Amino acid sequence: MKEDPVVQRLKLRELRILLAVTKAGSMAKAATQLAISQPAVSRAIADMETTLGVALLNRHQQGVEPTPYGRALIKRSVTVFDELRQGVKEIEFMTAPTSGEIRVGGTPSIAVGIVAAVIDRLSRKYPSLSFHVVTDAIPALIRELRDRNVDMIIALTFEPVMEGDIDSEILNEDQMVVVAAATNPWTRRRRIELADLANENWTLPEPEHRWASAVVEAFRANGVEPPRAIVTTTSAHLRHTLLATGRFLTVVQKSLLQFPARPSFLKVLPVDLPTMRGTTRIMTLKNRTLSPASEFFIESAREVAKLLMKKSSKNYSVSVEHERRKAGLA
Repeated sequence: MKEDPVVQRLKLRELRILLAVTKAGSMAKAATQLAISQPAVSRAIADMETTLGVALLNRHQQGVEPTPYGRALIKRSVTVFDELRQGVKEIEFMTAPTSGEIRVGGTPSIAVGIVAAVIDRLSRKYPSLSFHVVTDAIPALIRELRDRNVDMIIALTFEPVMEGDIDSEILNEDQMVVVAAATNPWTRRRRIELADLANENWTLPEPEHRWASAVVEAFRANGVEPPRAIVTTTSAHLRHTLLATGRFLTVVQKSLLQFPARPSFLKVLPVDLPTMRGTTRIMTLKNRTLSPASEFFIESAREVAKLLMKKSSKNYSVSVEHERRKAGLA
């Protein structure tokens, strides 16, 4: 295939300068960051604009911002440099297969669950691997994925992922359960109706968070006015600290309680939350080349998820047998 002459005249150095200018918001700041002169930055941008025949930047007193043409080139340039970076990582992995950096995005509860379990497993076996973990809500993580700041996202979702540029794979099914500290009086009850907990002290994520809205839906599905959260926070650590007082209730995904690093003081209350079932998914950008180390992480996540499902199935069988024995049927 014949090479486009315009593409031949574009240089990677110029693209890198364009990215630095748009990120910094000014040519002077970009020049400082790149350790080159401001005239060299201006010349590189001007050369690109001459080559392409369009303006890439709008100049104003506050600095610069990309034109629509500039944004189109920047979007592709990010992909170009990401692919180059992944190519370098692949070469490094080929020369040292058990080393490399893996960048993972996860919601806070998933990060301390399956993500931590995979990291523990891989770091024990391959100590040269390094991991960068970003925790946030799903919308923010998707932005990080699109900006190629993370290689993948692992998150608990309650609806299908409809983003056209993202591949989504289900690792395991999960459900939310109501938990309290072992010292909470409710843990001594054999059966609890959801309505019984309406006036208790709850700590939940913010109302727009899917967990919080799922709690509201579960109560309303039972014809009960949902509880008011005394403390709203996205910090799982803070919620667990409050639970440890023995005065609060919250919800967590059931799989979290199957990991060795789970908060040992948490007890599941015998109350049904039929509307709070979700899936743990791993999400990656379509048509993006991942490093071998990242592919390694994904395969390990699949293995951990399989172990979770087996453990969950075993616990269910033990629970059924226990109920049969209590009923005198075994």
